[in-house]
This record gives sequence, structure tokens and C-alpha cells, in this order.
Amino acid sequence: MKEIKIGNRTIGSGHPPFVIAEMSGNHNKSLDRALEIVKAAARAGAHAFKIQTYTPDTMTLNLRNKDFMIGESNGLWKGKSLYELYAEAYTPWEWHEPIFASCRALGMIPFSTPFDESSLEFLETLGVDCYKIASFENNDIPLLRKVASKGKPMIISTGMASLGDIEQAVRTITGAGCQEYILLKCTSSYPASPENTNLNTIPYLRDVFRAQVGLSDHTLGVGAAVASVALGSTVIEKHFTLNRAEGGVDAAFSLEPAEFASLVRETDTAWRALGGVSIGPTPEEEKSLQFRRSVYTSKDIKAGDLLTADNIRVIRPGYGLGPKYYDLLLGKRLRTDLPIGTPLSWDLLL
Repeated sequence: MKEIKIGNRTIGSGHPPFVIAEMSGNHNKSLDRALEIVKAAARAGAHAFKIQTYTPDTMTLNLRNKDFMIGESNGLWKGKSLYELYAEAYTPWEWHEPIFASCRALGMIPFSTPFDESSLEFLETLGVDCYKIASFENNDIPLLRKVASKGKPMIISTGMASLGDIEQAVRTITGAGCQEYILLKCTSSYPASPENTNLNTIPYLRDVFRAQVGLSDHTLGVGAAVASVALGSTVIEKHFTLNRAEGGVDAAFSLEPAEFASLVRETDTAWRALGGVSIGPTPEEEKSLQFRRSVYTSKDIKAGDLLTADNIRVIRPGYGLGPKYYDLLLGKRLRTDLPIGTPLSWDLLL
């Protein structure tokens, strides 16, 4: 797959996974807390830091009739209207500049998810390097077209999308000017269960769309993200908070700093462990060959004596003839005396 450059990072199978810390609404309406989250994400090793750019009014209507209420099936946010949820979770636009400046100063790539044209144009003034499309917006064709027209890399979550939906999204953005995009396998439930994560979709999407694919992970813990790397994931996005006990709209399925540091470390380990196809000893294994088995004398043997099961054995170490020659050696005679513990070689035979 084609490598993609975002900021100072190159994304592709030949590079460690690109790990994104997603703050979402975990700032709990405090800029100071938001900036502390930025610092903690950088210390944990995040490569990028993502926020969301909207206001309650750009997302929905301030109504409490049935269509606009969050149902009982969503335990995290039940009882709230959509407007109330977004009023609690949104990141004020005047916070964006200090958050992005802090990210850059700490070596992270800041970017955001725009939800309408006004948020997109605002983010353009901040010089972001890429854009994220949320799962709930992957069917918003006018929005996709506007974002793609900026010509920057796009990261698109595919939660709830059918194969046809994804194909339409890809066709839309490529037709509108975006030639670099990454699809994220995503299960849009909060939290998501491992059973509904279906990581085997990652290589399927990669092969169907000939594109890089990653994981937007809403499961608890780091296991799914680490496993996704073995299936070809090049990008990992995970929600991040300082402390789940302090609450926040997404805190329940967010990682704390020590957990996120483990995510960065273990996904990197998984990527390094993939390597290539390797049969036979690696350079590091060469020194261990001595501990394989080979054929040795197990008693003192005189010149001319027959080799038998009583005076030769297959044992460690591995300096003698290989065990595959054991049966062939039986019944052969020696040309010289050999003490116990001598590795057998062909030149010792008559």
C-alpha cells in the first residue's frame, strides 16, 4: 500500500503504528484539564492528538421530543437529549489554538474531526495536517466532498457503514480531490465488546479498497488494538483521559495514561514482531545452534570397534553429526580411539 505522510510521520506497513489519542469530551469543560490531557498523552507516547470541532447548534436541534432523546439502550448517555450531550462534550473553538500549540510543542500532531462546513473552514485557519471523519458522518456526502476538496489526508471511521456505503465514501473523496486516505475499522458502540469488534475485517477492507486500514477502538483495554496490528492495522485511535474515576462523557471507555503508554509500547512490539517470512535460524539464533542435539560417543571406544546403541547417543550439544545420521552410523567402525563425549564426524570412520 502507498505510504501516507501526515505531519512529520510516515504511515504504512513499513513503519510503527500511528497511535492517536482522542480527547473527545473528556476535558469536562475545563481548558486547564484539556491541556493536562495533552501533556499526559505526549508523556504516554501518543503520536497524534485528536479533538472534535462542533457546537451543539451545528450538530442538532435543541429539542427534547422522542427523535432527539438518547434511549435507554445507551447506558452512558441515556436520559439526555442530543443537544444536552453535545453541549457537555464539545470543545470550545477558542480552545483549539492553545491545544494545538501545546501538542506541537510536545511533538504530537494535532488534528480534528469537522462536522460541518463552518468547523472545516475554522480548522483550515489552524493549519491542520489531516482530517478525521467520524463514523456517524461517513454517510454525509456533502461533508465528505467539502473535506476532500482541501486535498489533505483523510482518516475515515467505517462504523455502521455497509460495503456500499464505504465504496460511496471512497468514490466521493477521491473524486473531490483527496488521494490519500485511511479507513478505520470501527464498532460504534460505547464501549464495544470484543465479540463485536471483528478485526478480520481489517485485511478485507485493505484488499478491497487497496488502502491502508487501521482501528478506531472502543473496547476496554489494549488487547484488540495490539491484535489489529498483526492483521495489518497501520493506525490506532483510542480515547484518552486522565482518570476514569473523574468522569467525562467518554471516560468509561477511555484509557488512562499508564494504559495508553502500554498501548503505544505493545502495538510497537507487535509491529516489530511481524517481521517477514523467516525459515531457519535468525542471526540471533546462530549462537543457540550449539544447544541442538547431535551424535556423541557415550563410552570410550577403541579403534575398529562397532558403533552401537550402547556407545553412541543423540544428546546436546550440537557439535557432532546431526541426529538424522544416527541410524546410518550404527554398525560403522572407528579409525581411531575415541573417549566418551566425542562429537562424531565422518572423518572418524573407517
